[in-house]
Amino acid sequence: MPLVTVWLERGVPATAVERVLTTGLPQEPIRHPAAFLERRLTADLPPVLPAPRPVTPSAARPDPLQTCDDCDRAFRAPQPGHCRDCREGRAAEWTAA
Repeated sequence: MPLVTVWLERGVPATAVERVLTTGLPQEPIRHPAAFLERRLTADLPPVLPAPRPVTPSAARPDPLQTCDDCDRAFRAPQPGHCRDCREGRAAEWTAA
């Protein structure tokens, strides 16, 4: 059925299409089943969703965890080294000397 294909191309799972077609059926017999299905598939057709934006590698992953060379505290940085507190402590020692 071409209308079902349109639903599936829009990313709707087959179970959702089945639910739309079978939920809330009328009590009286359906005289024109094909027209009934066509109306449900066209009236309830979900909108076209925008294409997902590609994820850039830098936004997808944070810097890896590193261990401070002085205090063994974990911190995120692109390279191993010292945590912020140890860097600030070393900077304070250098400026005081």
